[in-house]
Amino acid sequence: MIELKTENELAVLREAGRVVARVLRAVREEAKVGTSLLDLDRLAADLLADAGAKSSFQHYHPRFAPSPYPAVLCTSVNDAVVHGVPTGYRLADGDLLSVDFGASVDGWHGDAAISFVVGEADPADLDLIATTERALRAGIAQARPGNRLGDVGHAIGAIGRGAGYGLLADHGGHGVGRAMHEAPHVPNEGRQGEGLRLRPGMVLAIEPMFLRGGNDDYRHGEDGWTLYTVNGTRAAHVEHTIAVTADGPRILTEL
Repeated sequence: MIELKTENELAVLREAGRVVARVLRAVREEAKVGTSLLDLDRLAADLLADAGAKSSFQHYHPRFAPSPYPAVLCTSVNDAVVHGVPTGYRLADGDLLSVDFGASVDGWHGDAAISFVVGEADPADLDLIATTERALRAGIAQARPGNRLGDVGHAIGAIGRGAGYGLLADHGGHGVGRAMHEAPHVPNEGRQGEGLRLRPGMVLAIEPMFLRGGNDDYRHGEDGWTLYTVNGTRAAHVEHTIAVTADGPRILTEL
C-alpha cells in the first residue's frame, strides 16, 4: 500500500530531510586526503545526535543482508557502487566517494546521497558524477501528478545510456515515509507513459546509480553489504527524497 502524506506529515519529512542535507554537507567538507571512513561515520553520528534525530541505516537488517547494518553512513569508494560499510580506510588523492545517509525525525525518514572526488580529480570521474546529477534532476522533473513511474525511469535511463554508462542492475529508488523503504520501487529505466500514476502526497527517493564502462552487473563484497562493479570501473550514486505535490516536485533533502 502507498500512503499519501498530508502537508503536516510532509513538514516533518522536510525536517528529517534538512538533517540529512546538513550531515551530507558536513561530511563532504570533512572528507579530505587522509580522512578515514570511520572518522566520517563518527562525525555523522555526532551531528545526528545533536539534531535529536535517529539513524535510518544503523541496525537496518533486510532479508538479503547477513547482519544488521553497523553504521550511520554508507561510504562507497571508487568501484563500490552502494552500501559501502565505513572502515578504517583513509581516503587517497583522486578517490571517488559516494555517501548515502538517512535520518528520521519523529518516526519520519529522509534519505539522500552525494558523490564527489577527494583531491585531484580524473575528468572522467567528474563527467560521471555530473551526468548522474543531471539524470537525478531529470528524474525529479518528471515526478509530477499525472505522470507515471515510467516517465521518471525513462528520464534517468536515457541520460545514463546516452552517455555510455551502465545502470546498477536490480536497483533503483523507493518510497519513503514512516519507513526508509516503502512502496513503490522507483526504477532508473522505464517506458514513457507506463507504470504507476503519480499522485500528490507520494514521497519518493529518486537515486540514479551510474557505472563507467557500460556494464550493469555487480558483485557482493565480503561484508555482505557493499556492491562493487564487476570489472573494477568507478561508479557514482546521487539521491534526493522528493514529494509529489500539485505544484510539482518538492525536494525534501536539500538545505
